[in-house]
Amino acid sequence: MKKGMTIIAGAFFLAAFMVLSVQSQEDMAEVDPSVFMNPQRPAAVFKHDEHNETAGIEECNECHHVYEDGKLLEYESSEDMRCGDCHGLEAEGNMPSLVKAFHGNCKGCHEKQKGGPIMCGECHVR
Repeated sequence: MKKGMTIIAGAFFLAAFMVLSVQSQEDMAEVDPSVFMNPQRPAAVFKHDEHNETAGIEECNECHHVYEDGKLLEYESSEDMRCGDCHGLEAEGNMPSLVKAFHGNCKGCHEKQKGGPIMCGECHVR
């Protein structure tokens, strides 16, 4: 009887673990890597809503910026665009490459706020 209960309890915990694992994978989101031909690392894992809630970000333009003639348009937002719509694989003039734009925007903010991932493997999870 005791052995049977142990087996049933073990099966229950295994099933619960599998369900939670599948659900957590469904919540996974990543920065769109499609523009990179031969990425050196996996796409950066990024859960948009969870990130903004944790960071206390309420305005889209805090991350989704717009520049005109080299000046930040403070109240404009590019949330309906992909980063690659403006940033190319190579830097052009004052506009950084897509990789530098991602790292400068995300990692730069994390360093400034003294919170969030800054090491490669913390975002680019294998």
